[in-house]
Amino acid sequence: MPVMQLLISGLATGAIYALIAVGFSLIWQTSQTINFAQGEFVMVPAFFVLIAMNLGLSFPLAILAGLAASAFVLGFLFKRIIVDPMLRHGVLPLVVATIALSLFMREAVKDFYSSQAQPFPSLVADVDISVLGTVVSAQSLAVLLVAVAVVAGLHGFLHHTRLGRMMQATAQNSAVARILGIPVERMILLTFLINSLLCGVASILISPIYLAKFTNGETLGLAAFVAAIIGGFNQVRGAMLGGVLLGILDNLCAAYISAQYRSAVPLLLLVAVILFRPQGLLGRVEERTV
Repeated sequence: MPVMQLLISGLATGAIYALIAVGFSLIWQTSQTINFAQGEFVMVPAFFVLIAMNLGLSFPLAILAGLAASAFVLGFLFKRIIVDPMLRHGVLPLVVATIALSLFMREAVKDFYSSQAQPFPSLVADVDISVLGTVVSAQSLAVLLVAVAVVAGLHGFLHHTRLGRMMQATAQNSAVARILGIPVERMILLTFLINSLLCGVASILISPIYLAKFTNGETLGLAAFVAAIIGGFNQVRGAMLGGVLLGILDNLCAAYISAQYRSAVPLLLLVAVILFRPQGLLGRVEERTV
């Protein structure tokens, strides 16, 4: 397979990892919450969309309904029912709670929807097009373009709007943010909503490729978690870099080494980063970012 084709495919995969990893990073910075159900947060929205389509909605409307359901269930309810009660008891109980939540969501989808992989509509036709003399999948290009647009929009929101700057202030120092009159709790809730929407977009992008199945969260959650650590858990741009780097290495390893060892490459990269740069490639050295 040509290198250009591998790179584009790797960038598309990495862009999805980056979307999920950015969500990890955002909720960690604002609330010191590590969500080990993040992979399932990417798996579930695809089924929200499928349920909406089964109810008679068109695919575009089903996407909107799925994203709205994701924001409510995976953003608002997750924070109110799981995070707020558990966080006051410390980080460890919350970690256990999110692990339990991931198992519950996985089994719930398997038992109440289907244990079989479900076909999922693609945003574009599954055809090959020529880019710079290389034949690539239109689906990969669509995934890459949508993911880049979402990340660029999020970057613009965080850095060029008043609301985004308040979110950043909350992430940097919540005590000072309160003194300045910033509604910290509202900013934290907004972060959870943004994370749920990022997971929803990632689900819609990747489900046509991997199909919608209850096991998707295992691989995606681990890959995004590793990407966030590699890039730097306390930096959104680090999470982006980690996701893209992981996606490219994953594809190159599968093509030039062996598909059997592709899952080992991220772990080796993770070990190397922890040993030589434990704060991540773009992360800051600090004990607490809230």
